[in-house]
Amino acid sequence: MNGSKPPSKIKKRLKQQPDYKTYVVGHGKPPEATRFKPGQSGNPKGRPKGKKSAPSAPPHERLKSIILEEAYRTIKVNDGNSQVTVPMAQAVMRSVAVTAAKGNTRAQKLFSELLANTELSNKQADDEWLQTMIDYKSSWEQELERRKFHNITTLPDPLPHPDDIIVDFRRSTISIRGPMDKRELADLDLWLQRRHDHEAELKMLFESHNDPEFAPFRDQLNSDIKHMRRILEIINKALNMRASPAFIKRRVSQLELKAPDYLLQVQT
Repeated sequence: MNGSKPPSKIKKRLKQQPDYKTYVVGHGKPPEATRFKPGQSGNPKGRPKGKKSAPSAPPHERLKSIILEEAYRTIKVNDGNSQVTVPMAQAVMRSVAVTAAKGNTRAQKLFSELLANTELSNKQADDEWLQTMIDYKSSWEQELERRKFHNITTLPDPLPHPDDIIVDFRRSTISIRGPMDKRELADLDLWLQRRHDHEAELKMLFESHNDPEFAPFRDQLNSDIKHMRRILEIINKALNMRASPAFIKRRVSQLELKAPDYLLQVQT
């Protein structure tokens, strides 16, 4: 190339070179010729279709996620003359159980081990739960006795209340017949208030029924009394399913339930 003119491409490139007397190339300041123009993307084609970003989770966590995803992916299996949709894990266990039932000794051993381990794990969890609730019940009974002895009435009752925790030592079971948190307590309080209001209204209906002044309306009063009794029956059934008699008695006393003002005004 000595003595010859530079090719046109080189001329163009030379024209694009910055004036190094006024522009200092360094970190964050590349040569102007190689910089992206305003509005120009560094990757105009974007990420190739189907290519996923590199996962950030550790490999063992990703493997766990894959295993669980496959274990609970639903598939269709034959069930008699029809097909049912079940998780993959259930389908595998069903296959092992059926193979064991047909006399396969390896399948029988595997199924027996899985069953024994599962029952042992459940038993340990149940025992821990039972002991935890027994300790909770005992400690709160002592605390409530202490409050009673010192006449402390400003502190709220614990949730769940120890009186609502029923321990069956013969069956090693625990049942809680009362609210577990403030939301459940508020819901039961609402039902107790509704029951009280309906009982007050039923009392008014009976008084009207026995009043000679309302004799022309006794058929309607009889119908209203029947309807009110039915409502109270439903409310009591709902309360008895969710709470013990001890809770209902205790909470009615704490709430000091009174008849609504409009009923008191009518009665007076």
